Amino acid sequence: MQRPLVPLVPLVVAAALLCAGCAGESGSGGGSGSGSGKGAKVSGADSAADHGAAVRSAVNATKRSSARIDERIEIGDGTTNYVISIKGDFDWAGDRGRLAVDLRDPATPGKTSPRMDEIFDGDTVYFGGFAEMEGSWGSIRRDKAKAHYVLRAPMNDPEHVLRQVAQMRRVSKVGKETLNGMPTAHYRGVLAEETVTLRMAKNMKAKVATMRKQIGGITVYADAWIDRNGRIVRTRLDWPMGPAGVKATMDLTDHGKPVRAKAPAPGKVVPMPEGGGPLPG
Repeated sequence: MQRPLVPLVPLVVAAALLCAGCAGESGSGGGSGSGSGKGAKVSGADSAADHGAAVRSAVNATKRSSARIDERIEIGDGTTNYVISIKGDFDWAGDRGRLAVDLRDPATPGKTSPRMDEIFDGDTVYFGGFAEMEGSWGSIRRDKAKAHYVLRAPMNDPEHVLRQVAQMRRVSKVGKETLNGMPTAHYRGVLAEETVTLRMAKNMKAKVATMRKQIGGITVYADAWIDRNGRIVRTRLDWPMGPAGVKATMDLTDHGKPVRAKAPAPGKVVPMPEGGGPLPG
């Protein structure tokens, strides 16, 4: 297990994931700007009231159950774009889940993408699936995992995304929308810097602080769609930075479905002090 746990990727990927467009202006609406509204303004159809309580209630309801996860993270530096796909099932109430993560360049759809498998079991995350690991798995405690890139959850943990969404500020109701054939209520707000950097690695947190000083502030937009049962069915975190940016959209479907995720055999597991890289986040 001396070989890297994460396949090598072009340096431009790491640069884009770390701090895409740091020299650009935050909140300019370019690049990966919110697909939910022109200019990504926090105004909406019912901006007079703060609807944060509705979003927090929906997050709590979602975390009492389970769902199918389909997350798409789009990263661009103004020239090159990459997509991280995270799919699987997660049971927040049962503290278990299984996810598959891959990284690809949409400009070369036929190219083989780096891929990683994750198993969440209680307070531990197991990650593997790489050919060089020969059937072995790395493991890390969920509460010790850190985010090494902007708008990434530590080890892609969906619970972290919901925690950030629950901390939305200046929340307004955009209106009613049909999503995947279902009526939903769409809410929009912003994330404070302490929420953006929640459980972020120290070196990356320092990069964010430096960028904030350079451009005079950062603006990360947050959206949540809630179904008629009061559960989250989509979240979106969006950090537009001039021609660049990062946008993470997570769809939750099949609420309440059974989730089967079994930890690997102890003899196949190698505990790791941390898990970083483009795929673990």
